[in-house]
Amino acid sequence: MIIENFKSEKKANRKRISATVRWEDCDHEDFEVYFEIDEKFAEDFNSNPHAALSAYLIPALRHGEERIFIEAEICPEFKDGANTAMSWMSHWFYGENRKPLRIEAKTRSKIPNTRSRAGLLFSGGIDSMASLRTNRLNFPLEHPGSIKDGIFAYGFDVRFEESFDEMVGSLSDIVEETGITLLTFSSNLFSHYLSLDLDLLINKAPGVWACQYQGGALAGAAHLFTKRLDVVKIACTYDIANLRPFGNHPLIEPNFSSHDMQIRHDGITLSRLDKVKLIADWDVGLQSIRVCNQISVWDAGSQSFRERNPLEPGEINCGKCNKCVVTMLALLVAGALHKASTFPNNDISEDLILSSFSPNDQNNCEFVDLIAPLAEIGRDDLARAIEHKMAAYLNRESGLKAWAKRFDRKYLRGNLAGFKRAIHNRAVRS
Repeated sequence: MIIENFKSEKKANRKRISATVRWEDCDHEDFEVYFEIDEKFAEDFNSNPHAALSAYLIPALRHGEERIFIEAEICPEFKDGANTAMSWMSHWFYGENRKPLRIEAKTRSKIPNTRSRAGLLFSGGIDSMASLRTNRLNFPLEHPGSIKDGIFAYGFDVRFEESFDEMVGSLSDIVEETGITLLTFSSNLFSHYLSLDLDLLINKAPGVWACQYQGGALAGAAHLFTKRLDVVKIACTYDIANLRPFGNHPLIEPNFSSHDMQIRHDGITLSRLDKVKLIADWDVGLQSIRVCNQISVWDAGSQSFRERNPLEPGEINCGKCNKCVVTMLALLVAGALHKASTFPNNDISEDLILSSFSPNDQNNCEFVDLIAPLAEIGRDDLARAIEHKMAAYLNRESGLKAWAKRFDRKYLRGNLAGFKRAIHNRAVRS
């Protein structure tokens, strides 16, 4: 892979940074990836080679590139860490015979001036909200580790401009109370990831974005702000007890650090229920929670995303998807669901769990951890509903079939499942 043609230009009232991604060893088209920010933050937004490398090292590794070349100087600290991150990904997902690809770039010898300013990848979800709350409780405002900026990306998990504007607006109270500056930028990076692994999305295979790409993408976003920040925290998805191979992981994002940008994996000592309880005692945070993942869905007919379960004006959570349901359950345990105004309902039913909860490798621990606390507050109906769904899930995933699926994901890159689908489709056609 070659990353070249770095450009910085003005687009209306925005600054755009772009580069061309050119594949060498696999059959993908060249792509111009871009990042844009409002002109008032233009001086803080820079074309940093570490941003592009962080975002594309894992996709290039996954798709079989031999090297990644960039005509720029990079920090030796970043190069060492990136090799470690690629080694972990190979170990987890690609097999031991997949070695880290070569990073071909000049080595930076001049050490940039450093600042003392910390930021946080901030979307208003439980993880990043808890990181901000913990930081405000533990760090005096004048401390260098006190979070001054929140970074929120349009084009990653939010893909409709109207939805994004609504979400940014919903964070205004928390921005005012905490004093952070919200740095919102947009990018087409996720759409490129999507084009590389479209077959996985169509066939509902495990999420490549979440499991493999997101750590590097978020670290890359942090490197865009090295003129303003020298530390950026990325909130963890899983606590220590539930840690598993994943894109957002303490062995991945911190390894994309450089001398002038330290990436921190934050909040790993807190379970999701711990985080919700922390926010439940913080009214402005409670009234700003945004967790919904039903904003958009892939439409195979139009080959694009469309809105799913369109929200009413002013709503930012559907109250029906997995993430909404597990958050509402945790808020119920914390005694705060009736006070959380960003959810459409102030209670939750057994029927909702049975109809909406779909266990998978990513969310099962969050629901299982709620069974005992729900029983303790007298909601045996909800505990039973989770147990029922989990029993069906474990029954499907047990035995030889589960072993074959894990082997296919780790060593065959999904080709066994693809071969099975091809045989099935041929039988149907004949």
